[in-house]
Amino acid sequence: MQFADRLNSVETSAIRELFKLLGKPGIISFAGGFPDPAMFDVEGIREASAKALQEEPGGALQYGATEGYEPLRQQLSQFMATKGEGRPGTAVTVAPNELIVTTGSQQALDLLGKCMISPGDKVIVEGPTFLATIQCFRLYGAELISAPVDGNGVKTDELEKLIAQHKPKFVYLIPTFGNPSGALLSLERRKKVLELAVKYQTLVVEDDPYGDLYFGDAPPPSLLALSATVPGSLELLAHCGSLSKVLSPGLRVGWMIAPAALMANAVMCKQFSDAHTSTFAQATAAQYLKAGRMPATLTNVRKVYAERARAMGEALTKELGDAVEFTQPQGGLFFWARLTGKGGKVKDAGEFAKRAIEQGVAFVPGAPFFAANPDVSTFRLSFATADVEKIKEGVARLGKAI
Repeated sequence: MQFADRLNSVETSAIRELFKLLGKPGIISFAGGFPDPAMFDVEGIREASAKALQEEPGGALQYGATEGYEPLRQQLSQFMATKGEGRPGTAVTVAPNELIVTTGSQQALDLLGKCMISPGDKVIVEGPTFLATIQCFRLYGAELISAPVDGNGVKTDELEKLIAQHKPKFVYLIPTFGNPSGALLSLERRKKVLELAVKYQTLVVEDDPYGDLYFGDAPPPSLLALSATVPGSLELLAHCGSLSKVLSPGLRVGWMIAPAALMANAVMCKQFSDAHTSTFAQATAAQYLKAGRMPATLTNVRKVYAERARAMGEALTKELGDAVEFTQPQGGLFFWARLTGKGGKVKDAGEFAKRAIEQGVAFVPGAPFFAANPDVSTFRLSFATADVEKIKEGVARLGKAI
């Protein structure tokens, strides 16, 4: 398959056309996957950038190591370890030299594609999964196999059948508050995933950009943290993290942890791609983490998003009733919903999206999030950037549209 043909194979014209309409006056958008800019700790980031220039201007403004700015690697190592405080079994012990800093976790996925995928290789992803992942892996020639998901994440019994049948190059999962599903992989299934990796000697990629955005009880330990309890699984696990959803997407700071051989290849590919992630952004992020402001930032973000998620769930039940079904998210940024067609209501999310735009509200139809066998009755709603009153008004408009 030629490069242009691969681009055509991931055509997402419906979504592009939808986003063109978002500039219309009065549109309430639940379509984007962005954090709310009001949640950015602007003062903390300002202080961190100033301190980076004051303490080590040369390091912040000069070329840097492809693997990452060493003070940031140290801070990320501590950040991952302290996330487990008060939660036995959830801390991750990773040395600074065991991770590489990437230009957002998106680059980590691209590096995996470059290092791992040859045309015709099979890769298992969740159905649904992150749209950009589908695009990225297909551009490198992967044949994507879709594993079904429910409210507890990927169905591991079905996943095992697919691994045994297709012998994939790797399995890609978003276990914690996935985009778009919002699903939270249960502890039992997390352990099963690691056991499957060992049983079939198959690499598992854990993408974890939303794991810190939980409401109420913290989620189960990451696959990376749990790997200590499943002998042999750490050598078959890659973990991608990001500061985009919890600090700022504009910094473009992510990281990847992977088996040594894969890491070495990823560093080489990254050197060809961008030499290194912005040292100024890395120095700013390092100073921010060092200043100890992240816990308070996370507390605030969780509180605000939890309130918005609760408001959206209540509004959907009130305004759409049995015309839609969904699982209330326990964290992250998204609702994943399905039109039931009950009462003669519309069941095609693409048609529903057009009606919704006419009522002044936008969301993303779910079909493009499936690598195979798309469910056209599904759709994604983001509650992150609208306040509670706009959420209530927007969902009321959805009620009129349906």
